[in-house]
Amino acid sequence: MALLWLFVLLFLAKPVGGTWDTCRGTCGLRPMAFDHSSVVAEYSQDNDYDSLDSSDGTAEYTDNSAGVHPGAWPGVISVQATWDNGTWHMCSGALIHPQWVLTVAHCFARAGDISRWEVVIGATDLSQPGPEAQLRHIQTLVVHQHYDPRTARNNIALLELDQPVECSDYIQLGCVPDRSLAVSALKTCYIAGWRNTPDSGQSPSPRLVLQEAKVRLIDVQLCNSSRWYGGAVHPQDLCAGYPRGGIDTCQGDIGGPLVCKDNTGDYFWLVGLASWGKGCAGAKRPGVFTSIQQFHTWIQVQMGLLPPEADAAPPEPFPSPEEESEGDLEDDMNPNPDDSEDYSKVSFQQQILGKFLNLLLELLQFLKGEKA
Repeated sequence: MALLWLFVLLFLAKPVGGTWDTCRGTCGLRPMAFDHSSVVAEYSQDNDYDSLDSSDGTAEYTDNSAGVHPGAWPGVISVQATWDNGTWHMCSGALIHPQWVLTVAHCFARAGDISRWEVVIGATDLSQPGPEAQLRHIQTLVVHQHYDPRTARNNIALLELDQPVECSDYIQLGCVPDRSLAVSALKTCYIAGWRNTPDSGQSPSPRLVLQEAKVRLIDVQLCNSSRWYGGAVHPQDLCAGYPRGGIDTCQGDIGGPLVCKDNTGDYFWLVGLASWGKGCAGAKRPGVFTSIQQFHTWIQVQMGLLPPEADAAPPEPFPSPEEESEGDLEDDMNPNPDDSEDYSKVSFQQQILGKFLNLLLELLQFLKGEKA
């Protein structure tokens, strides 16, 4: 019996895939972030949005053209493809597990050989990723089975990386909300994407740096009204920006994350992925984002955390904030990144249990052989 316990202790002391010791089952953290009240301009309905020149589609972020400081958004990743004329940033995404990235299906409409694609994690300047960045190849591409490129319905995809990443101050996991979170009640939201810096000029290798902007969630019914998007926004979508425009996602931002700070905790929720929009930063034309909450079960199924039949049933309606306040215990379990059964923690437990049972079986067979 003492031998068995020693065996168990040695096994548990060994990190699984080198990821548990670095990611620690947390999500939504920003160790390197400054106080956003001082670095990101906050716009309100009374601001003069017309003073922001967005006619060329390049002024939709705040005027911090040099980009955010390193590590400001540790969950944002760059999906890149290598062609005969070089390696190019194709779209953005979010790291949600040491070995899984969430992005949009539209990015891979004409992907071709996926082995020529790779993922850069932990970078702020794509031309100079720095020692804190990590590069991974794509092992598996999972596009939503009902993705419609014509209407952008179900515009979501998962990338399984060839190796797990190691979390650090510059690399953190995004928090994927389940139905218990009242996303519409979140007040402090941001978008982030890569932009050419002014000093790039006509350089054949432009300097792409990560930039950020503060946005507001816009009621989907208003966003879908006749003077806005006229019914083109799906129930699985979110709208974010400002009614008068000026701040928006644009070309090159596809798959970029929409994140919102938790109303009580010091962490951020990954609520959307940049999906589509008409023009850039126009009035009544905010960015349209795939609502990640709507695909929570699909994500778990694709990652092997739930059986396939779990995604077969039609999605349950999302409760309003009023209904949530009167909900049962399940609705009260608003996950905290430090103590929730998030993807990293569930995956770790499954690996621990599976490997422990296999090793226990081997030990029992060994002991049986000794007795014989």
